[in-house]
Amino acid sequence: MAAKEDTPVKLIATKIWRCKNQECKAWVRDEFSSDNPSCPMCKGPMGRSIRHLPAVQNKVKSKPRKPKQEW
Repeated sequence: MAAKEDTPVKLIATKIWRCKNQECKAWVRDEFSSDNPSCPMCKGPMGRSIRHLPAVQNKVKSKPRKPKQEW
């Protein structure tokens, strides 16, 4: 089965925390960080920013169960 590489990915403006150190390229999505986080790579200060990223599904939706009669 082929991968769906032809399908364009929908990008959403997402709030992120970006490291303020010019040499460090680390960043974290706002929804996955704590308040005023420190950089996970260099432990420096981080500032808020916006980046266009693909949507992330935080929860896995369970499939509805089939009735026992259909087993």
